[in-house]
Amino acid sequence: MADKASDTPVLDLLASMTADSLDASSLDPRTLMLVRIGALVAVDAPPASYLLNLGAAADLDVDAEEIRGVLAAVAPIVGTTRVVAATGNIVRALGAAVDLAELQEGMPGAD
Repeated sequence: MADKASDTPVLDLLASMTADSLDASSLDPRTLMLVRIGALVAVDAPPASYLLNLGAAADLDVDAEEIRGVLAAVAPIVGTTRVVAATGNIVRALGAAVDLAELQEGMPGAD
């Protein structure tokens, strides 16, 4: 049995998969993240998926206006209900990010 390499093996795997997709794609990283967000809308992804991808997008300076642009671009294809659901899931993901940050601030040793 392999040694425990990480406390977050699933998150590590997802981060690795994201990095691999960046390497494999001919798209620039910002465009790739916008496409990924559009795909999340199309598959009715849960808030946790948005949280991971919005974090990666923010690291690449993708802003809220660009996310709104993606939602508008995919709406005719995926439909209003998917875009409304995606908007709610994005809001929930952002709320979760705030909650996580507050929890980390309250942990012993946090500055």
